[in-house]
Formats: sequence, C-alpha cells, structure tokens
Amino acid sequence: MAIINATDQTFAKETAEGLVLVDFWAPWCGPCKMIAPVLEEIDGEMSDKVQIVKLDVDENQETAGKFGVMSIPTLLLFKDGQVVDQVIGFQPKEALVDLINKHA
Repeated sequence: MAIINATDQTFAKETAEGLVLVDFWAPWCGPCKMIAPVLEEIDGEMSDKVQIVKLDVDENQETAGKFGVMSIPTLLLFKDGQVVDQVIGFQPKEALVDLINKHA
C-alpha cells in the first residue's frame, strides 16, 4: 500500500479499519522532514500490518484540533477507528516498528 494523504474530510474513513499510523505534520517542520523517509521505509516493509496516513496540520486544523495535536510530528496509532497509542517528536524506525508490532 502507498502512504495516504488525508484531509479533514477523509480522515475518519482512512482511520476506520485496521491498524493505521497517522503522521500529523507540516511542510515547514524539520523533524517532520526527518521522519518522512522512516515512514516510507515502514510502509514498504510493513504494509501488510499497518497503513500509513499523513495529515498536514496547516491545511487540516479541524482534525489536528480534535485530537489535541500541539506539537509536530505527532504520530497517532489507530486500531479500527480508535486511538491506541501516541508518540510525539522524531522517532527512530525501531521504536515505530515496536509500536506497530505491539498492537498488530
């Protein structure tokens, strides 16, 4: 599967089923740029376990506000539409893989 870019309008649909890791980010955010290739690697290696979704907080403030996103990158892990875990800031690949496997 490819990484999906969600919007306020599509967010609920994109996170409704299965395990979904959502990256709340913005184009001007340095740590967000650092984590992007890590998420691409995870998508390439674990797409059978998890869907990666990105949400630009500048363009989709309603959803970011709903989930209380105050700093970015914030990564929320959803399972069947419910938040089951959260990490804030840059995370190494191993930490994100462990997070996903904990809920897979």
